[in-house]
Amino acid sequence: MAAPEAPPRRSRRTALLVAAAAVLGVVAGTCTGYIVQAGREPTPLPPLSQPVVGQAKGEAEPLPAAQDRRVKTDGDLRKLLVDRPKGARDDPYGANGDGWMSLTEYAHEFTKPDKAFGNDLSDDFRRAAGTRWETGDTHEVEIRLAQYRQEEELTAAGQAAGAMYWAEREIHGHHWPIPGTGSGMAYTATEPHRKPGYLPMYEAEAHAWRGDIVMEIYVYDTKPITKKEIMSLAQRQMGRL
Repeated sequence: MAAPEAPPRRSRRTALLVAAAAVLGVVAGTCTGYIVQAGREPTPLPPLSQPVVGQAKGEAEPLPAAQDRRVKTDGDLRKLLVDRPKGARDDPYGANGDGWMSLTEYAHEFTKPDKAFGNDLSDDFRRAAGTRWETGDTHEVEIRLAQYRQEEELTAAGQAAGAMYWAEREIHGHHWPIPGTGSGMAYTATEPHRKPGYLPMYEAEAHAWRGDIVMEIYVYDTKPITKKEIMSLAQRQMGRL
């Protein structure tokens, strides 16, 4: 019997559409605010004289490395990945098995690599790292962290939104917000993905972002994946960012 095959990856094209829709929503809300304000009586301005606040003397001390998130995220991205469980068969990403993923390698994880490559290139892809492991005969976990140069916009937020858009469309089952992540979500399928000649495969996903880093988690098995497992993975991984 052939080995179980994982479901197709999500295309990243939709991330731009979701991000654009979010921008349109902000613009529409702003216009509505202007209309409401135009119909109101003008508010008197406060007096010009205000208490003078004294300026603090001395130089501000820099944050210690343990509290400075930039120190972590500008370091070795692979060290932010959660550790695989004891006894798991490790299969790191990257052409050299070192955990680093080039833009080409990262793009090939999606159903339309050419579009993924172009989109990530225009979104100022910086780097990516990933890990995957197997426990048992059919249980597989994949985790990827992708980092972007956010010069003008929150690219990481748009990428995470695109991944969640596809998860909501393609995973038929349950979903929950990931505590402490703002908009992060976890998904589990109640029906397996079926393909002739392959074992039925259940899937679970978790997507979130923090700063300039996007987190992606995928879990596959021939039996349903529990909420506890996917949520635990997501919270542990986000706790390291």
